[in-house]
Amino acid sequence: MTGQSRRTRYSREECKELLMQYQETGDASLQEQLVEAYTPMVETLAKKFVRGQIMYEDLVQVGMIGLLSSFRRYDAAFERNFESYAIPTIVGEIKRFIRDKTWSVHVPRRVKELSPKIKRVVDELTIQLQRSPQIADIARCLGVSEEDILETLEMGRSYHALSMDSELEADSDGNTISLFDLVGENEEGYNRVDEHLTIDHALYVLEPREREIIQLTFYQNLSQKQAGDLLGMSQMHVSRLQRRALAKLRETLKIDQQSESISRKTR
Repeated sequence: MTGQSRRTRYSREECKELLMQYQETGDASLQEQLVEAYTPMVETLAKKFVRGQIMYEDLVQVGMIGLLSSFRRYDAAFERNFESYAIPTIVGEIKRFIRDKTWSVHVPRRVKELSPKIKRVVDELTIQLQRSPQIADIARCLGVSEEDILETLEMGRSYHALSMDSELEADSDGNTISLFDLVGENEEGYNRVDEHLTIDHALYVLEPREREIIQLTFYQNLSQKQAGDLLGMSQMHVSRLQRRALAKLRETLKIDQQSESISRKTR
């Protein structure tokens, strides 16, 4: 027998009695009986909202959250049966889930709420005006600004994201080409950062005055004369110290590269 056929059938009066007892005692076993009794109702409501990539099982789980909330909040004093109270609550939970969880990227709540309204109004105005409505028409009908309409339409493109692995076409050899193959390029900035870090590491071999000159002439782009004026020495002296510093750096970098090459070979 399936789980569906094993369910106990409860009359409306029995459900009402169970609900009153549960609200008075909070007994978990009574809640289980109520869930069993109303699960078919939740499943029926969930089926109405299944579309696209939205899974039926997910909608049932979300609907159950609304059902449990209804058990706690329902008040018989309002003189309306439980079903008429629970159904809007369950549907509300399902709609919020669809609104919040089915966008590929995060967008503001007002955009999620306005997007379906725009679609509905566009359809209505197209029939009414016998033409495609303009942004001003849509904004006037919904009582919002044209900027809000344009923003929502732009963000509406984010409802479904295209995977980087999506196959776009095939080449002459029959191989598929993905979006990842067509976007992106080599970023030279990484190499420049790596070079700067390597040079910064090599500066330790220099004497303080030599390091100062390298800093002024290469990092701050000062001329040898400007560096000499700052350090209180002649341009000739700056030039001599700069050549000596560069020679030390070249030798250090050469040794570091040789060490790295040997290290890679021995791994």
